[in-house]
Amino acid sequence: MTLLIDLQYFPSIILYKSLCESSNIVFEQYETYQKMSFRNRCQIAGAEGLINLSVPLVKGRDQKTLIREVRISDRQPWQAQHWKTIVSCYSRSPWFEFYRHELEGLYQRRFDFLLDWNQSCFEWSLRVLGLSIPVSLTERYENEYVDENVTDWRGKIMPKNREGGPKYRQVFEERIGFIPNLSVLDLLFCEGKEAIRYIRSS
Repeated sequence: MTLLIDLQYFPSIILYKSLCESSNIVFEQYETYQKMSFRNRCQIAGAEGLINLSVPLVKGRDQKTLIREVRISDRQPWQAQHWKTIVSCYSRSPWFEFYRHELEGLYQRRFDFLLDWNQSCFEWSLRVLGLSIPVSLTERYENEYVDENVTDWRGKIMPKNREGGPKYRQVFEERIGFIPNLSVLDLLFCEGKEAIRYIRSS
């Protein structure tokens, strides 16, 4: 089964659950950018609750540009800011130091296009999770897919949807309670090499 989905910034855990049930994944690159989605945002847990990390865009969030052409704005040091927030939230988590060096290197690389940044984040997450699955991009836009071997999840995983995903021990759970279906980073920092087991069993 092929999973067709929008390319997201360190996707939420539920995407990886669907990925484990698929033979390959195809990312949509010819859709029009959609605001209020995970395309330029990921969610992590902080001491006061949910934190949104948003990638600034050259034309802002209201643009009607193909996702493959959406450019990242470098007017502010967003990568340094995101990394600082991640360190602040997860420096005490059990597995943060295990991933720190490589991930910090990713946040120090410059990216012009949102698609390239998201793809690099996704490839990194696949590797550390130990998942090997063919990844490709769409060659054109199709509004609907009639192929029964294609699961179309474009626009299905949204920030407002908190359902699904495994239960595991989070850093600030005793203070703010458990927050389901955060970015895969949260699960990796909390469970490390066991993350994939949690994903498959959810």
